[in-house]
Amino acid sequence: MCEIGQVEVFLGRETIIASSAMRRVMAQVERVARTNAFVLVCGETGTGKEHVARAIHQHSLRRAQPWVDVNCGALPEQLVESELFGHERGAFSGADSAKPGLFELAQLGSIFLDEIGELNPVMQVKLLRVLDGTPYYRLGGVKKIAVDVRVIAATNRDLEQAAKEGKFRRDLYYRLNEFTVRVPPLRERPDDIMPLAKYFLRQWSADAGFSDECQAVMRAWSWPGNIRELKNVVTTASILSESRQIEVSCLPAYVQGPDAAIAMQGPDSSARLEQCERHAILEALSATDGHQQQAAEILGISRRTLSRKLKQYREESMTEACVYETT
Repeated sequence: MCEIGQVEVFLGRETIIASSAMRRVMAQVERVARTNAFVLVCGETGTGKEHVARAIHQHSLRRAQPWVDVNCGALPEQLVESELFGHERGAFSGADSAKPGLFELAQLGSIFLDEIGELNPVMQVKLLRVLDGTPYYRLGGVKKIAVDVRVIAATNRDLEQAAKEGKFRRDLYYRLNEFTVRVPPLRERPDDIMPLAKYFLRQWSADAGFSDECQAVMRAWSWPGNIRELKNVVTTASILSESRQIEVSCLPAYVQGPDAAIAMQGPDSSARLEQCERHAILEALSATDGHQQQAAEILGISRRTLSRKLKQYREESMTEACVYETT
């Protein structure tokens, strides 16, 4: 483990902290954790937002109380209210018994609402009332329930812009946003790339390492899928490697591509980064014959994120190659 050098136990969790950017984030986390403020954790997909949220809970006064996490984007729309606030027996078809909601289960502890930006407008209203301390009914219930729960929410969307456009309730945004922690993407903290990669590699082989050329290529890549993509790439490389040293040839073709060399050039590289991201997505889709789920797994992003990117490419008519149908 000495080769990695930046593995620390932070707020009870093993964490890689190599860059000054992440040290600033963790300093913010440590300060806000001691309060009861609602926290909005922002950042791109795969940057480690849940890790930050768990750290906040583990260092808070509520750490001995329940931790409940829910992916709002993964909940079927017709079941969101039931999952969050519970239901009574007979409240709807299939409700054979009463069920407490996740807010009840998190009583006196913390609830983590991941992908909060995916909630529909009706649920946004109901959630706001609960966050304001208003007692609520279970679905089909007649008894009001009051909860004392700290809310930590996360999103990869720009909720402030969504609120301005009327796509997310402005009052809910301000209620959730008592304190914001922004987790920077890997391209903004390149010092973390190799320490993280070495940490992930050690999980597969205790004495394996990366060649100098391989490390240079990995540092140059923009990692649009961030830490999740990095972990998947290291896993793939460790499986393909026939020796204890990982070479460039073991990396996915899109990581070796020419765009990787220019992705980190200059502060005004957003257009290049978008081009690099698009190149990675197209390479992954090509490698999987257009299968979106498999491509998403290779990239280390969710299927929903990939679908949203492809829709954006189609609308912008960037290239005919961006048009893929679900396989």
